[in-house]
Amino acid sequence: MQVNKEHIRKLDYDHYLHPFTDTYGLKSIGARVIVGADGCHISDSDGNKILDGMSGLWCVNLGYNQKSLIEAATNQLNILPFYNSFFNTTNVPAVTLASKLSEVTPEGFERIFYTNSGSEANDTMIRMVRRYWDLKGKHNKKTIISRWNGYHGSTIGGASLSGMTYMHEQGDLPISGIVHIDQPFQLQHGKPGESEEDFGLRAANWLEEKILQLGQDNVAAFIGEPVQGAGGVIIPPKGYWKRIQEICDKYDILLVSDEVICAFGRLGTWFACQHPHINIRPDLIIIAKGLTNGYIPMGGVLVGKRVADVLVSQESGDFNHGFTYSGHPVAAAVGIEVLNQFKQLNLIENLQNKIIPYFAKAFDSLNEHPMVGDAKSIGMVAGLELYQDKTKKQHFPSEFGVGMICREFCFRNNVVMRAVGTRMIIAPPLVLTESLIDELIIKIKKSLDDTYKYIQDNYK
Repeated sequence: MQVNKEHIRKLDYDHYLHPFTDTYGLKSIGARVIVGADGCHISDSDGNKILDGMSGLWCVNLGYNQKSLIEAATNQLNILPFYNSFFNTTNVPAVTLASKLSEVTPEGFERIFYTNSGSEANDTMIRMVRRYWDLKGKHNKKTIISRWNGYHGSTIGGASLSGMTYMHEQGDLPISGIVHIDQPFQLQHGKPGESEEDFGLRAANWLEEKILQLGQDNVAAFIGEPVQGAGGVIIPPKGYWKRIQEICDKYDILLVSDEVICAFGRLGTWFACQHPHINIRPDLIIIAKGLTNGYIPMGGVLVGKRVADVLVSQESGDFNHGFTYSGHPVAAAVGIEVLNQFKQLNLIENLQNKIIPYFAKAFDSLNEHPMVGDAKSIGMVAGLELYQDKTKKQHFPSEFGVGMICREFCFRNNVVMRAVGTRMIIAPPLVLTESLIDELIIKIKKSLDDTYKYIQDNYK
């Protein structure tokens, strides 16, 4: 697709406010204009074909230009492009998707509340959790515990749940009734000589300490990403989630698994809570992104039996919450086809038996680079640390901006990799082949080499 890049950039600056962006700063460099995509690659206005190591934004699991998904949306637009789910109405795709989801969700998850994004789903979760405890007659159980450096969206509720202080500083957040504990990141919080298992137990016990501080009768739920995504792909230590589950059970606290990133095969299981390293029994599961392969906005709260039975009881009455586009028929039609494609491609089994082991070995090889340490993966998500001295695990000074330097070299080498401070992270499409994994690693290594040379030449 031929476009006038400079014209688009001018219109972009004049009219389009981007998410999480310094608009004034963007003007000086100009936005990268993406004009097309196919398979696992995107194309920009300069004609570069770029391997998308982030699946768009953790969502294009099946790749771009998937004809069956496009046809599903097109067909539904011709049948019923929209109708709402208010006033005792429904539509066939929304019902069908809800039913099909119940076939692959963990046991006890038979119902979904549709939203348009993960952020909206987490706002919905806040209201649903508090409504549940009100119906149970425990009106003081309102506080939700989250984690620092977790990410749960950017709406007022989602941003409050998120443990990102730079978000809290804008808008007087978090709102009342949301508190945080530290993240289970051993590189940050581990003690010298402490084993992974010992740290995992200590980190999980921070939840118990917080519950006791607040009072059990005041705490409604704990929410966490099974693997933290936007915070830098923080893989929890062994035993962490097992202990979290024990604490939630002990103190009668709802457990919420935010799987906006990790659901739909990202860890090699349908849902992250089913992965052996996680292995929890949540009461609610937050989904979005991969639900529709990123093609059309859709999210939701999967509601387990414990909560659902109360919400649909005769005594519960209305749940006064929802959205114009809840259960949008076109989005639901795409979601149905996503599930169909997973099964037709035998994707979960292929990931477990073939692609994930190959990806894990390939990503681990990055540890050989003189600037790289702690390169780890779980399923099809991975992260590494950029070190000034890897033997001492000494990071570069923050003013170097080494992560953003590396990210820019990645783009120059036609691969997308995300920077989070001194961490570089990837979450490539799940349809990646071995040859594409090879291409990915080659381009990442070249970008790391370029970054290493740039640092040596410019920072003495």
